[in-house]
Amino acid sequence: MKVFPSKLALVSSFCLVFICAAAAQGQSLQTIQAPLPPGLETVEFFSPAVNRMMKFDIVFPADYWESEKRYSVLYLLHGYMQNYTVWARNLPGAFYSRNLDNLILVLPDGGNSWFVNFAQNEVGQTNNWEDHIIEDVIGYVDKNFRTEARREGRAISGLSMGGFGAFALGLRHPEMFVSIGSTSGALSYARSSGSAIALGLAPQAQNRERSLEDEARLAEADLFISGIINIDNFSTQDERTPRGTAFVTEDQAKAYDPFEIIYSVPKSQMPHIYIDSGTEDGLISDAREMAQLLMINDVPFDFMQSSGRHNSEFWRRSIGHMMTIQHEVMQRALGNRP
Repeated sequence: MKVFPSKLALVSSFCLVFICAAAAQGQSLQTIQAPLPPGLETVEFFSPAVNRMMKFDIVFPADYWESEKRYSVLYLLHGYMQNYTVWARNLPGAFYSRNLDNLILVLPDGGNSWFVNFAQNEVGQTNNWEDHIIEDVIGYVDKNFRTEARREGRAISGLSMGGFGAFALGLRHPEMFVSIGSTSGALSYARSSGSAIALGLAPQAQNRERSLEDEARLAEADLFISGIINIDNFSTQDERTPRGTAFVTEDQAKAYDPFEIIYSVPKSQMPHIYIDSGTEDGLISDAREMAQLLMINDVPFDFMQSSGRHNSEFWRRSIGHMMTIQHEVMQRALGNRP
């Protein structure tokens, strides 16, 4: 096991806008050493599911190293073009985690994979990103840290791509999570992919071609971000985009579609569900559709919509709400509430 503090503290997909703009204007970028949040460490480990060394950030409660008690765990998944550092260092995940106190926060990295096991892989890659989270990350955390290693003490959520991942993985493995959550989630990703396949369109490969202009604009951003991520052969956006195809058949897409697989989960095994979105976010239609489906089928859930777009300003507000609710669900499930 390799545990060490990470070096820099500012990265996410939305910072690409600033970085690329600066690069386009000929401005130089300066990486600034920012203080790490209290309790944050970075773990490096080998993941058989993807056949590579990987990292995740983890935030420990203030009393973790002085106590012998076990803690509930919340796994937060990042968005597309983001990475394992975004939740705790750019967004206030670590702040809320430490305020909730008796919670371990784990922030995995899934690259640009949508957290699914790829149907086809290219150039010798192994892209089982669902297994990376479900088997390797969770298995490592439960083995090496004092967790409540059971359903009642485990929750998963995420933003955008990570919101889809949290719903897909949580509903595919309801025996593992007492709560699933999505903020600004791209919940219809698998359904849209399946619809394209059904129409006879070519499956969307992940190795997207970019123009020379795009490559030039992203080069400086990649250099900046890769120094933060610092995972061998998995730091630039090109390296972090799996080579292959997520879904080849419509059935493969349906197997990850939250709007489909939710019907396969008995109500007695249904995790608690949290959903939110900004009212100016184009993805709010996904959130509202899921909420309607749950209401029609008498499935309990928490839903929030408030003013905001698909950006960090909204996520800085939504994360505290989502984490607090999921933490409370775990504590009650563990019998720690009257």
